[in-house]
Amino acid sequence: MSATDVLSSIWDDVVGTQAAPDQRRVLAAALVALALVLVPVAWRTSRHVVTIAHEGAHGVAALLGGRRLSGIRLHSDTSGITVSRGKPTGPGMVATAFAGYVGPALLGLGAAFLLSRQHALAVLWLAVLLLALLLLQIRNFYGLYAVLVAGVAVFAVSWWGSGAVQSFVAYAGTWFLLVAAPRPVLELQQARRSGQARDSDADTLARLTRVPGIVWVLVFVAATLACLVQGGRWLWAPA
Repeated sequence: MSATDVLSSIWDDVVGTQAAPDQRRVLAAALVALALVLVPVAWRTSRHVVTIAHEGAHGVAALLGGRRLSGIRLHSDTSGITVSRGKPTGPGMVATAFAGYVGPALLGLGAAFLLSRQHALAVLWLAVLLLALLLLQIRNFYGLYAVLVAGVAVFAVSWWGSGAVQSFVAYAGTWFLLVAAPRPVLELQQARRSGQARDSDADTLARLTRVPGIVWVLVFVAATLACLVQGGRWLWAPA
């Protein structure tokens, strides 16, 4: 198969529609996602996916805000850092600091919208594309490893998986982003209360805007929960 044929096949997958799964499978995907968030052993691994989305959101916001993206690092303890250059204050810096904790939820919301329109394969191929673009900005070995593993896994499902498997993975991944997004915000506030997160995104926003950090934490919570509610509605009752 030539490269043109491969790209044509992928494009047909992206613009085409796939039958929505029945509600039992949607519920099963939601329960899998919930387990990945609530079971401690599973969360220690699955949280890396949230970190990838978190740091990717910082990077996109930095570029859209007119800043220069210098690179992204992902660490084995599920932390990460995105380095960008530009004015240390102003809307661009505020948008960059704000985007991280709401990024996974917004990504999940977008995926839920596509699934409500029966575009499961579009969700998977867009995930492959975003991971490939993120890979270009990774600046450490563990980050390369984490993004490559995620990208290869999603690509394998997109290319070789059956229709049922592709649909289930798309739904489970979307549920996971929506369900998981609030938990790092709660962990952030716990760290702030113990004095271990003085340079957190919420505290950075507090310094930039003079709005207390706890207010930004509450905004993060409200935004992620709103995405969960709306995304859940789209997933449960697809158009």
